[in-house]
Amino acid sequence: MAETAIGGTATADLDEPLTPEAKKTILGATVGFFVDMYDVYLPVVALTPALIYFQPKHLAPTIATTLFYVVFAVTLVGRPIGAFIFGHLGDRIGRRRTTLIAVTGFGVVTLLIAFLPGYPTLGMTALILLILLRLVDGIFLGGEYTAASPLAMEYCPKAKRGFYSAVIQAGYPAAYVVISLFTALMLYLTPVKGGVNSPYVQFGWRVPFVVGALIAFGFALWFRRVPESRSWLESDKTENPIGTLFSGESRKAFLQVFLVMSGFWLSLNATISTLPQVLTKTAGMSSTTVTQVLLIANVVLVGGYLFFGVIGQRLGRRPTLMLLGVLITFVSTSAYVLLVQIATARSNIAETIALATIVTVLTVSGWGLMSAYINERFRIGIRASGFGIGYSLAVVLPAFYSFVMLWLAAFMPYKYTQIPLLAVGGLLILVGAALGPETKHVDMAHPERSADSGSQRLPTNPAEGRRPIISG
Repeated sequence: MAETAIGGTATADLDEPLTPEAKKTILGATVGFFVDMYDVYLPVVALTPALIYFQPKHLAPTIATTLFYVVFAVTLVGRPIGAFIFGHLGDRIGRRRTTLIAVTGFGVVTLLIAFLPGYPTLGMTALILLILLRLVDGIFLGGEYTAASPLAMEYCPKAKRGFYSAVIQAGYPAAYVVISLFTALMLYLTPVKGGVNSPYVQFGWRVPFVVGALIAFGFALWFRRVPESRSWLESDKTENPIGTLFSGESRKAFLQVFLVMSGFWLSLNATISTLPQVLTKTAGMSSTTVTQVLLIANVVLVGGYLFFGVIGQRLGRRPTLMLLGVLITFVSTSAYVLLVQIATARSNIAETIALATIVTVLTVSGWGLMSAYINERFRIGIRASGFGIGYSLAVVLPAFYSFVMLWLAAFMPYKYTQIPLLAVGGLLILVGAALGPETKHVDMAHPERSADSGSQRLPTNPAEGRRPIISG
């Protein structure tokens, strides 16, 4: 098809309707990612007011904050493990079946967490069980998007992949909004006042976990009606997808994606994971007020995802990601410094809300491009492995950001220690995107026919590191 001067696709491509299969797979990937992210951020929103239920009394505030980060981070560490397991399955047994296994698995684990006893009953064993279950949860969570996202992108028209990638990824802020509203309701119905014996700490936090498990089970039942990828069914199957991913041209593509995603994960952790603590500990806001602030920020974030999805489709993935790297490095960090200063003064709640929203939107909106961008970097036979591992493995080192913050506290006030991490994250995105090709032209079924001729070659050779076999 002809290309416009700004790199957009021809009108005929833009007007191409979604097939019934595309509608189902895109809806499935969007709802699936919503359920996934609902589960991922349950500790950040729903469990934060009740974390004392799992901790001994009289912990130093810094240690308590670090334990909070560990509960969140261990889930992120489990995700790349799940990406290896379920990426292999997605390329070998299919995207659809793999998604069903993963969603059912994290539904079961989330339900188990909902019924955990606390420190008064089990002592430190309660905290250990919480951390271990969140690790297992992360493994299953890493499997959902590993399979469902490639399935959707393989059905999505080329000219609309940027937009629908953002729609899928917008499941994250949408999930955050739902969790925030749900947690606000539970904090109203079961107040947190009264310490470890308060209604919310004893049982209120459990309700969002139970609901999350039920949503996962319901989604798994519905997803049985979603079709398998036609491109995958008709393709030669790779005998060793992971081995192929780490060899030849595929390895170069993976390393470039890994660099970009390292920046995204580091900047995400430095923002989303630290904001609740800044607002509660530094600004002195109540749990209810913090929930409301995060709710506002994430409602706006949905629009940010869609905006950069459209920009990434028009201008291209590469320049858009480079622009985002610059914005995060300079604008997001400056806004976060101002946020901490205003929070410390506890002077203006409106400015606090505005800055929290600016930091969130500028830092996180670029994730809207990643379902399209990473899937476009890999051919069919290794696409689930490439997307899942590329998306998730980079989280491992950034997941330990809380310990880096403790180290940085020796050189600067602890309340500012997330700022350098945010800046480094933006620089990694900028450099990683600059090293990669433009991918919006890629034909998902035959990437070798449509790779941008001015970019590095996309990995497409079936003989790279594996022996092709035909599925029966």
